[in-house]
Amino acid sequence: MNAPVTFTGRAPRPLLPAMRRGFRGRCPNCGQGKLFRAFLKVVDRCEVCNTELFHHRADDAPPYFDILITGHLVVPAALLVETEFGPPLWLHAIIWGPLTVAIALGLLQPIKGAIVGWQWAAYMHGFDPDYRDEYAGGADEGRDA
Repeated sequence: MNAPVTFTGRAPRPLLPAMRRGFRGRCPNCGQGKLFRAFLKVVDRCEVCNTELFHHRADDAPPYFDILITGHLVVPAALLVETEFGPPLWLHAIIWGPLTVAIALGLLQPIKGAIVGWQWAAYMHGFDPDYRDEYAGGADEGRDA
């Protein structure tokens, strides 16, 4: 049988505190340095503890979770208002359109921060000191000549 994979050479990182710090826009390691230099641009290194943060690969996960959460908040509220009060469609558009955009934009950066914190805590991608990026080598590396 196959033996289970164990990682004894690295210290465990706390998941929930790292995600909470990232959600607040802070470094997942120390919780003091800023995580973002612009709206969705992650800093390369924490200014306080010098943790490298450029390894993150949040990709499409933040918008996916953002749409999921926003939809689960707005759709039931819109249905409730429609069934209880029955306002005209133009009023629905005035209420739910801007509210949806505001919620989505308001949650996007915190969600991305939480995902970066999760990746840091789980040693994903370059946050693992033993990680080797198979794409970092030369273009012909690993190919037969």
